[in-house]
This record gives sequence, structure tokens and C-alpha cells, in this order.
Amino acid sequence: MRAARVLFAYSLKRVRTLLLMTGTLLAAFQVVLIASGNSMQGNGGLEQLGALLPAFVRELLGPSFLSFAGIVCLGYFHPVPMGAPIAISITLATIPASEVETRFADLILSRSVARHWIVTRTIAITVFAIAALLSLMMLGTWVGLETIAKNTAGWPSPKLIVSLAVNLGMLNLCWSGVAMAIGAASRRRGVAGGLAGLLALAAFLLDYVGRLWQPAEAVAWLSPFRYFNPFDLVMGVPLPMKNLVVLGGIAAAGFAAAYVVFARRDISS
Repeated sequence: MRAARVLFAYSLKRVRTLLLMTGTLLAAFQVVLIASGNSMQGNGGLEQLGALLPAFVRELLGPSFLSFAGIVCLGYFHPVPMGAPIAISITLATIPASEVETRFADLILSRSVARHWIVTRTIAITVFAIAALLSLMMLGTWVGLETIAKNTAGWPSPKLIVSLAVNLGMLNLCWSGVAMAIGAASRRRGVAGGLAGLLALAAFLLDYVGRLWQPAEAVAWLSPFRYFNPFDLVMGVPLPMKNLVVLGGIAAAGFAAAYVVFARRDISS
């Protein structure tokens, strides 16, 4: 157990700069977005933006999105804050493949460390990273609201912000499970990360097409992004428990597969 704690601490030390820099940038993005929304609300920019949009787009987005609260919430499903944590999750989830590739896994297993601790450590690092990034994002939201938009009406409720963060966190956990299952069977981290990234992109496009093209609805449910519905949350729909269960189930299946595959594989060159 002590060796496992040392392994966790060592792995965390290796990625701490990456996590800190990414979290700081995501928090700063929240502040900038709040500043933009505050400025737009102050000079009537939100109304002008709504007038420029076609009627069907305004109806699709709804009045809740075309508001200061909607702009603030955008920070949790804009491609940047949505894609960056997923990329970090995939990167961290493929640590076992990196350690096999560099032969560091041989050094770990030469100590009194069971194989399953390598996977457990990776899960712990990934969960910690996701929680840290989302915490920094919410901190950035709070700082931005308190310092820039203190006198601005129409703040999003804390419950809404937490719901968006939880849903985004479960989406990240889902993709970390998928990446970990792939990484546990791979000898090259680049191959494992690239394959997981391509799967994430394909799933995102499948969900996007499914929302626009009715025939694709028949298979769109296969995409994990189908269970990440920030627009519904912004418009007042409670976070469905089904979404969390599905995303958590995919993550758990990926973690379980990683345990089994890594325990049985040959890690020698």
C-alpha cells in the first residue's frame, strides 16, 4: 500500500504543471466570458445578437440562453472548456501504455507493487485531475461574477453551475474509462491516445449529426455525447439521472476492462 501511495505521488508530481496550467487557463476563460457577457448586457449586445439570429435559431436556443446567465453557462460546453478536459483525461488515462513503452512498468513491478495498483493509480490520478479542473473552472466563474458582474442581474443559479460541471465531469470520466481500456492493451501511448481521441471525435460528430438529421437518430444513442445536454440544463430542465448512470456505466466498464486486460497482458518487449 505504501508503494502504491508513492507511485500516485510520483505520477501526480509529473503532471502537476500540466494540470495547473490547464486549470488556470480554463478559469481565466470563465472570467473572460463573464466580462464579455457583462459588457454585452450593459450595452444591449445580447438583444442585438438575438435580433441577428434567424427565428428558428432563437426558438431553438430559447430566451434562457440569450441572456447573461446563458453566456456564463456557455463556459461549460463551449468547445474549448469541453474539449480540453477530455484531452487531459485521455492523456492521463493512457499512462500505463506510456510506462510499458518506456519500460518504466518493469521497474515498478520489480518492487512490491501488484499490477492492479498501476491501474488503480491511473484511475485515481484521472479522477483527481477531472475534479481539480472543474473546481478551478467553477472558481473562475465565482471570481468573475463577484469581481466583474457584482452589480449585474440574472446570475445563473449555483445549482445550474454545479449541474453543468457534474455532467461535464461525468463525460470526462466516461472518456477516461474508454481511453484506459485502450491504453491497458497498447504498447504505444501515441497509438492509444490517438485511437481514443478519434473515437471521441467520431462520437461527437455522430451526436451532432443525430441532432440535425432524423435518420441518424437510430444510432446516435451510441455516442456518450448524447448524454451531455447542457442546453436542456440552461433552459431549466433538471439534470437527468439517466445521463449520469450511462456515462458512469461506460467509465466503470472501461476501468474494469483495463484491470482485466492489464493483469493478463505481457508487458515485456
